[in-house]
Amino acid sequence: MISGMKRVTQVKLLPSPEQTAALECTLRTVNDAANWVSGVAFERGVPREYELRKHAYAALKARGLGAQAAQHVIKKTRDAYTALKANLRAGNLGKPGSKRRIKAESKPIVFRPNAAQPYDDRCLSWQYDAGTVSIWSTAGRLKNIRFACSADALKTLREHRQGESDLIERDGAFYLVATCDVPDIPLNENPDGFIGVDLGIVNIATTSTGYRAAGRGLNRHRKRQLGLRKKLQAKGTKSANRLLKKRSRKEQRHTANVNHIISKTIVTTAERTGAGIALEDLTGIRSRVRLRKDQRAQLHSWSFHQLAAFVEYKAKRAGVPLVYVDPAYTSQQCSECGHIERKNRVDQATFACRNCGLTMHADDNASHNIARKGETVWIAGRESRVPVTP
Repeated sequence: MISGMKRVTQVKLLPSPEQTAALECTLRTVNDAANWVSGVAFERGVPREYELRKHAYAALKARGLGAQAAQHVIKKTRDAYTALKANLRAGNLGKPGSKRRIKAESKPIVFRPNAAQPYDDRCLSWQYDAGTVSIWSTAGRLKNIRFACSADALKTLREHRQGESDLIERDGAFYLVATCDVPDIPLNENPDGFIGVDLGIVNIATTSTGYRAAGRGLNRHRKRQLGLRKKLQAKGTKSANRLLKKRSRKEQRHTANVNHIISKTIVTTAERTGAGIALEDLTGIRSRVRLRKDQRAQLHSWSFHQLAAFVEYKAKRAGVPLVYVDPAYTSQQCSECGHIERKNRVDQATFACRNCGLTMHADDNASHNIARKGETVWIAGRESRVPVTP
């Protein structure tokens, strides 16, 4: 059996006005039904899916849902409670007795009118050559709905699509998000060194190969969005709140696009040179770092976790080894002689070793330290996998 990684591929639907109205009605209907099922589940102590189906299936069919749609509504509702339980267990909704946790536990889960609805191959079919889909709706089967995507996405869909696809509506447009099971590329077990990646705010990413992704443009974009957000929040009208949500999603898409470009550049370089990638383990940095009030917005809008996740999945897809290293002292240690001293870091951009006199950009110095640590971690990991000789 060939192992693989789950990858989601998104396509944009291009329905006619009549098809658009049918899709809107479908999402409203299934999510209204999901809210009813959620109430039933909450009243009965959230039973297992099979038992919940006995209480809800017939009623959903009576509401006009098809057999598969009814099954998916029940499964979607039960999955939502499973996710809630996992979040409660992990403490993501606060400690027992906290207001946020009590609020989450004291009422049924509510689905938005345009929340995603899963479809399987019985109620959704793809015509790749024609670039169309046929999909179930409350108005009947909608055929020949055109979709748009990149050539790479179409190739992935054609060769690797498996399982369910989610219909979502965002800002008036409809999308299908399909699950693809892409086979793993064999991991390069003998990388030719490691590329160290220093993550930051002024420079989003700096690598030991000399690549630097400046954060000036992204930070300027965020600052401008923050000013607009404050103006809209001050108005407090319904239209202002709608625009706030729209701008928030637009900013998220812009940031994700920047992170995709940076991560692709880093992974492509590693793949071409046969090297591995070393990233800093920045888990919990927001709670550890103490900053002035005017610096906090920058830190909390810093999407380092998303960038690291993009690098990680792209590296896995390309067979590039990736390791996480301890970021301690990477900005204070000289990459030439190894001397560690706080005064080595003259300012944000300058590193000057008090021991050997090395002077270079601080982020470049840190990336070389991360690269060296990455190689050490990789070698230690390989050695730990060797069985002990009896």
